[in-house]
Amino acid sequence: MLAFGERKLLETENVYDYLRELYPAADIIINSTSGEIYQNQINDDSIVVTAIEFEKTNIRTVQIDINNYTESYQAGLQMAMALDADNLSGIFIISDGGRVNGSDLTEALNQHLKRNVPITGGLAGDAARFEKTLVGLNQNPTVGKIVGVGLYGNQLRIGHGSVGGWDVFGPEREVTQSEYNVLFQIDNQEALDLYKAYLGKYADRLPGAALLFPLSMRATADSQPLVRTILSIDEITKSMTFAGDMPKGALVRFMTANLDRLVDASATAANTSLTQLGFTPELAILISCVGRKLVLGQRTEEEVEAAREIFGDKPVMTGFYSYGEISPLTPNAQCELHNQTMTVTVFSEN
Repeated sequence: MLAFGERKLLETENVYDYLRELYPAADIIINSTSGEIYQNQINDDSIVVTAIEFEKTNIRTVQIDINNYTESYQAGLQMAMALDADNLSGIFIISDGGRVNGSDLTEALNQHLKRNVPITGGLAGDAARFEKTLVGLNQNPTVGKIVGVGLYGNQLRIGHGSVGGWDVFGPEREVTQSEYNVLFQIDNQEALDLYKAYLGKYADRLPGAALLFPLSMRATADSQPLVRTILSIDEITKSMTFAGDMPKGALVRFMTANLDRLVDASATAANTSLTQLGFTPELAILISCVGRKLVLGQRTEEEVEAAREIFGDKPVMTGFYSYGEISPLTPNAQCELHNQTMTVTVFSEN
């Protein structure tokens, strides 16, 4: 069972005990969000509950505690060891969105699972407050939790898609000084100064304006580009902190919002997930970034409606707005942490 809800509501309402009384045998996952998706609607200040029952698929769940982002790789290793099995068909993850380095978490899973399976999910949100996020497995949610759901058997089909839809501009440049997710220099220039020069008049609106101008990042020249959101800036060190790793030697380009393309990206992600299945799914989980929600504004529901147009009426659609999305970028690829994307996961049993 999945329960996606506004953080302050989850702190004041005893959601877990209420759901446990209704579903005494269920594994119950609860997390805070930056907005809740149910069918064609996007809600704020609500709790959306989705009960899921598989006929031919077994599940196993694990919850891991984490104190800060330096423990993220070890948390991913623990999850891989707890969930790995010969008949593992996929993993779905809900993670704390404030204490976890999603890049390290996904890297550990990629390295330590015996074989490549679809791994999708997202990082919990906290509206646009960025104060704290809550996650819980079979308990009321708290900070510092990562929950993984292992799905087992050969009857389950999983499709996934993750698309940004942002426009890139300017030349590709090299990260010349960084530490984890903090970027200090690009092409041996102070990162924040260079970023401000590209933003022009929007530089005065930082850090809020950063949601309109994320960065495209390729870890190596052979890598597919990922979108990285700026969480904060530091005027003293002239640095920028991102919601994912910015490794030294990575190649970056500036990006800007194109509202029509952001909406179209949702349809593309849904279509990609559907193509992998080859038939209509029974369940679709949509996880989109809080940055997209803030940029799209009154048009936000259009990206959910775009996915519905691709799927048709049959699948139940649920989901939330996150602080990061987890998904392979393409079919059969390893999972990655994404920012500013619409990530869609669909499920169906044969």
